[in-house]
This record gives sequence, C-alpha cells and structure tokens, in this order.
Amino acid sequence: MTSDIDRRLNEHNSGRTKSTKGYRPWELVYKESYPDIASARKREKYLKSGYGKQWLKQKY
Repeated sequence: MTSDIDRRLNEHNSGRTKSTKGYRPWELVYKESYPDIASARKREKYLKSGYGKQWLKQKY
C-alpha cells in the first residue's frame, strides 16, 4: 500500500526493502486505487490471503 507506486517499486528493486530484497527484480502486474486508507488496507489484506492470491493468479 502506497501513495507513490513508482517510488515504492523503486525501493523494492533497489534492495531498500528487507523483506523483498531477495526476490528482485519486481514488476508491477496489478494495481487498484481506493479513496481512504482503511478500505485500501482491507483490500491489501485480502489480496495477500490465500483466496486473494488465488484470485490474482486466475486473473493475471
């Protein structure tokens, strides 16, 4: 979740994010926009769940 997707992708690819450093390079395959932080966080939590990952694999 971020307000600046280009900056965030650059952080992942430059190795500045410890948890994603070993899986570089990252490529953006999907994005969504939400009007507030609460609904964005709820959607992110779903997409990181087993059902959400399955949904993304079927779609993309």
